[in-house]
Amino acid sequence: MKIFTNDGLRRIGDRTLEKENITMLDLIERAASAVSYELISRWRTSKRFVIFAGPGDNGADALAVARMMYEQGYRPEVYLFNIRSAMLSECCLANRDRLLEVAGEDIEFVEVIRNFNPPALDENDVVVDGLFGNGLRTPLRGGYTSLVQYINSSGAYIVSIDIPSGMFGEWNVGNDRRNIIRANLTLTYQSKRLAFYFAENAEFVGDCKVLDLELDSEGLARTPTDFYLIEREDVHEVMHPRNPFVNKYDNGTVLLIAGSYGMMGAAVLSARGALRAGAGLVTVHAPRCGYQVLQTAVPEALFEPDRNEIMTTLIDLRHTYSVVALGPGMSVNDETLDAVHQFLMNFKRPCLLDADALNCIARRPMLIKSIPQRSVITPHAIEFDRLFGEHHTDEERLKKAIDVSRLYSITIVLKGHYTMTVRPDGKVYVNSSGNPGMATPGSGDVLTGVISALIAQNYQPDWSVVLGVYLHGLAGDLAAQEHGTYGMVASDIVENLGKAIIEVMK
Repeated sequence: MKIFTNDGLRRIGDRTLEKENITMLDLIERAASAVSYELISRWRTSKRFVIFAGPGDNGADALAVARMMYEQGYRPEVYLFNIRSAMLSECCLANRDRLLEVAGEDIEFVEVIRNFNPPALDENDVVVDGLFGNGLRTPLRGGYTSLVQYINSSGAYIVSIDIPSGMFGEWNVGNDRRNIIRANLTLTYQSKRLAFYFAENAEFVGDCKVLDLELDSEGLARTPTDFYLIEREDVHEVMHPRNPFVNKYDNGTVLLIAGSYGMMGAAVLSARGALRAGAGLVTVHAPRCGYQVLQTAVPEALFEPDRNEIMTTLIDLRHTYSVVALGPGMSVNDETLDAVHQFLMNFKRPCLLDADALNCIARRPMLIKSIPQRSVITPHAIEFDRLFGEHHTDEERLKKAIDVSRLYSITIVLKGHYTMTVRPDGKVYVNSSGNPGMATPGSGDVLTGVISALIAQNYQPDWSVVLGVYLHGLAGDLAAQEHGTYGMVASDIVENLGKAIIEVMK
C-alpha cells in the first residue's frame, strides 16, 4: 500500500473533486462524517467534548464534526480561532455558518488567540484537536503554542483529526516538539503519514486509525510515491508455490559466515532461519569450536571449519554459492576484522552483511566503499550509527540511509518496530508485521538467514529482502500468539517461519 506525502494526498483529493464533480465542502462533509462516527461510537452523549478548530480546512473538518454531533444529541463546546472572515478558509467560513444554524449561541468564537482564556479541562474530558492539518508548513508560534501546551498538560483524552496539530506529515527536523499535540488517538485520512512510522513521534500520534474517504481509485493508483507499507496482500502476490519437480539445488545455496567462541548460538539461529525459509543447501563457516554445536543443533546444515579454533580468520570461498552472508556472532577482533577486510576487497558479487560484519566495517570505515554493489546490509540503530555517524531519531537515520543507499548502490534494512527497507532508487518499504516480543537476542540472526534464503531462491532482488522482513515479522506474530511478547525467544520465530509462509500463500 502506498504511503502518500501531503502533496500527493492533496493531488488525489483534487482529482477526486474533478472526477466526482463535487466541491471541497462535499469532501470535508465526507471526512467529518467518518470522524464523527468514530467519536459517537466510542462515547455517549453525556461525555464532555471540547473541540478546538483552527482557521483552515482542518478547522472546517472540526466544525463539521461538531455540527454532526449536535444533530445526534451531543453538546460539544466549540472554540474557533481567528474568526475574522479574512483569516478563515472558504470551507471553514462555510462550516462556521452551518454550525451556527444548528448550535446558535452555544459556540464561542475567539478573534485573537493571545486573548483566549481556555476552558478548564481534566481527565474526564475529550478534546478534539482540529487546529491544523497536513497543510501546516512551519512550526506553530504565538498563542497556538501556549494552547497546545495547555491541552497537552490537561490530562484530557485527545483526539486529533488527520494529524496532531503542529506535526508535519513527513519530516520534522527543526520542528519544536514542545508545540505538537500529544494525541491519544489520531483519526487520519486514507493512509498513515510517513512521520507516524518513526519511534520519536509515537508519543504524538498515540493510537491511529485510518479513515477511508473513498478517494478516486485511479488517482490513488497513479499518484507516485517513494514510500510503501508492505502488507500480507503484497507478499501473497509475490510468493509462489514450489515446483513439484524441484531439487535442493534449485532452491539455492547459502554460505553463512557466523559464530565464534561463546556466540555459536547466532550461527545456529541464522542457519535454522535460512533452512526454515526454504534454502536448498546451507553451509556454515565458523571456527572449529563450533563443529559439535552446529552438527548437533542444525544437522541439516553443512559445517565448514575455519583454520582457527575460536574465531573466523580466513574467508576463502571453496565453492560458488547463490548468496554469501556474513556477521551473526562473528565477534570483532583484529584477525576477524582482517578476514572481513580481505573478503570485501576480493569478493565482487552482492552479499549480505549483518551484525559483527558491520561492526568490523565500522572499525575500518574505508571498507564501506568496498561493499559490492547491490549488496544488503541489515543494521539496527546502534550499528547504523557506528557506520554512518550519530543520529538522534529514526527520521534522521532514514534520510541518511536514503542518501547512503543511493551513493553506494546498496540496500539498507533499518531494523526497528517498523523495519524499513531502503533501495538505491530511493524507494522505501515499511514493514507492517512484527511485535515488541521480537526485541530479543538472536532475532536479527534469524532475519539474516531468512533474507539469505529468499535471495538464494531467486526471488526478484527488489523483493527478496522485503519478503524476508515481512515473513520474519509474521513468524514473530505467530510466536507471540503462543508465548506472548514477554516470553518469546528467537527460536520461537524460527519455529513459526514455515507457518508464516503457509499463511501468506493461502
